[in-house]
Amino acid sequence: MNKRNTALSFGLGLAAGIVIGTQLVQRRKMSPEKVLKQAKEAFKQQGPISGSWIYMNAEKIIRNGLLYNAYRGGVTHTIDGKNKQLEFYADAQNGTIISTTEVS
Repeated sequence: MNKRNTALSFGLGLAAGIVIGTQLVQRRKMSPEKVLKQAKEAFKQQGPISGSWIYMNAEKIIRNGLLYNAYRGGVTHTIDGKNKQLEFYADAQNGTIISTTEVS
């Protein structure tokens, strides 16, 4: 009976650890630097980038009825010989660009 209780306790502890660990990994944010690098790669497809920035703290935003934990950043790049500034929001968990707006 004692070995059975020990084995049962070990199994339950292991299962709980796996569940908690999985949830923590899913909630982890990407670093702002990594998100900015990923965003710059995406914007480079439209033209060369001459500057970029990102806020280091994620903020909660709602887009299309969905709540995101997102970083706000921006890039300056050249399109048709003119410098254009774009601000963007990128998902803090996976770096996906959620929205962009042109700044005049």
